[in-house]
Amino acid sequence: MIGVIATLRIQEGKGPEFEAFFTELAKQVRANEVGNVAYQLTKSRTEPNTYKVLELYKDQDALTHHGGTDYFKAAGPKFAAVLGGRPEIEYLDGVG
Repeated sequence: MIGVIATLRIQEGKGPEFEAFFTELAKQVRANEVGNVAYQLTKSRTEPNTYKVLELYKDQDALTHHGGTDYFKAAGPKFAAVLGGRPEIEYLDGVG
């Protein structure tokens, strides 16, 4: 199992736009990626405009597949339009 935590800081006022397109992206991931176990957007309670995407993949192949999908690549410009800085991505190895 591989975990990913992506921390995304969104520009002031762009939260609703971000949440809308991310919700559609998440639907695509869940419907089309059998190796994806979880793909959940969360919002910080303490840091305004900060979101974290919690992701779980069965293995490295599933994670690689995710990054290569047409819908993930197409989301790139949408992310660029709302991000307030570089995403912070942390990779985790499953235990047990």
